[in-house]
Amino acid sequence: MKISTWIAGIQFMFISHGQNNALGLVDAWGLFPSQLKTNANQRAILLPLLAKLNDDSDHFQSMNLDSGISRRRVLIASMFTITSPYAMVLGPPYAAAVETSSAGKEFATSAGRRGCKTVVDPSRTVVTCNGELLSSNSDGRLSKVSATENGVSTSSVKNPSRFSPPWTYLTETDDPKKAWKSLQAAVLSVDPNVEIIEVTERPEGSFYLHATAPTQSPPGLDLDDIEFLLRPEDSVVLYRSASRTSVFVYPLTQPVSDNNSNLRRLEKIRAVLGWEELGYGQSGSQRL
Repeated sequence: MKISTWIAGIQFMFISHGQNNALGLVDAWGLFPSQLKTNANQRAILLPLLAKLNDDSDHFQSMNLDSGISRRRVLIASMFTITSPYAMVLGPPYAAAVETSSAGKEFATSAGRRGCKTVVDPSRTVVTCNGELLSSNSDGRLSKVSATENGVSTSSVKNPSRFSPPWTYLTETDDPKKAWKSLQAAVLSVDPNVEIIEVTERPEGSFYLHATAPTQSPPGLDLDDIEFLLRPEDSVVLYRSASRTSVFVYPLTQPVSDNNSNLRRLEKIRAVLGWEELGYGQSGSQRL
């Protein structure tokens, strides 16, 4: 692995995860300095920076970059300072990003998704999809949440980590129109940044709501889409909450986690309503 690629990757992990999680990811993925192809000039830059940051010049001047975890942690903790000497050579970490559309072509990082655009640079792959709302489905069902995106859906029955059970509103009322008004109010109450985009009574008698909210994690991305489908015939509420944008950091094959922010938002909505789940509750992903 080239040191420039490694530095850019660690820099993004610090931005999206913070220091402690970044350290864990590097250890878990095996991205150790022993795999870096450093030369004498690069070592001459790296070692003095480590010494300066840690106020222990004698120890770190003699450090072998191919050594153990404690030294790796020191190196990782210094990434933002270390990237500076490379700025003139490497340029901004994401300046060389190339945007491609997955229309008619499915990338591994957008597998199972529709209407996607993929942006690739040396440190990460960013996938943004806009083709998964109910309006894109001819069968009238909410979309599942694929393994390449963050969120949960009552339609993800074949993927336990992305499935969450339907709700029933009978604990509040047997009047679907009253339940529908309560749901709209609850959606707006849990987050001041939530915006309701569409409220529709569908031809078959069900009620549909689409709202958006800024993605909480990883920070600085696009929006989360929140959908509800209330079915009066069986007093059931189906839902889907998923982030439009997924971030992949080499060598991840799954997106950087949303830290269960989509699931937690739904749980807040249900808690406000006092409605019951029709099945075992989703405990959430344990991924970083």
